[in-house]
Amino acid sequence: MDCARKVLRVLPKKLFTRSFTMTSSQRAKEAIEKLKETNPYYTKYADKIAKAQLTSAEEFLDRIERVVNPIKDGKIQARSYSELLNPKQKLAKESAEVPHKKLTDIMKMELIADKNAEEISQIWIEYHKTKEVLAATLTTSQYQTLTERAKEHPIFLLPLPRSEGFEFIMLQFAANSVHFTPLLAYQVHQENAPECLTLVHYTEMQDKGIVLMRGEYDTKVLTAQEAQCLANELQMFYYKTDESKLKLLETFTKRPDEFKHMDLIKEVENIQLG
Repeated sequence: MDCARKVLRVLPKKLFTRSFTMTSSQRAKEAIEKLKETNPYYTKYADKIAKAQLTSAEEFLDRIERVVNPIKDGKIQARSYSELLNPKQKLAKESAEVPHKKLTDIMKMELIADKNAEEISQIWIEYHKTKEVLAATLTTSQYQTLTERAKEHPIFLLPLPRSEGFEFIMLQFAANSVHFTPLLAYQVHQENAPECLTLVHYTEMQDKGIVLMRGEYDTKVLTAQEAQCLANELQMFYYKTDESKLKLLETFTKRPDEFKHMDLIKEVENIQLG
């Protein structure tokens, strides 16, 4: 695939191992220049990059390092999405959990209460046909696999095919939701990096063998086809059995120094946007 040769690259680790004789400001400027040279999506986030650089050079570099190396010494460096969604508010407790989103918030339960799994699936898909969202259903077995894998690999990257090549999108699990945000936006402006897609899994009908999925996306960042592509990639890595994809998850989480972004792209480069 020709566009794979023009792949979006994250910052090389050597940026963070250069001589300490350079000042923080100089290193921040060098990071900016590297972004311009290697990242076709730089101009899309140029304003936020400039603002982030001005606030604090050390903080700017730290934000990039935490995403380039999300796992350090066996611990997640990235902040939780509960913090990202409310950057100015502190959680009451460090262990506070993000609440599960409820089906009753978006749908009248009486519509499906007395239906079987097949009928619920048909109603769910039909219900969302006229809405600008993604909608799908999972079996309880698929959802169990998803949640088990999410516990082991709560953060991952997905490459999204674009006309210029690929743009990396970071995902993170929280409660019954999966949050996606452009990696570059997260690198340079972590606290305020906007989500481009959120997938919610509703488990209220799990006793009938079905889990309902709904995805809301930012139409200024993603098309419907691109949002669906990310949902499909999540499915490929998190609830299908494929040894090469499982190996990538393991490497990203446990051996990040060995993780190669081109290996990730090879796994999905045959995906075509609808």
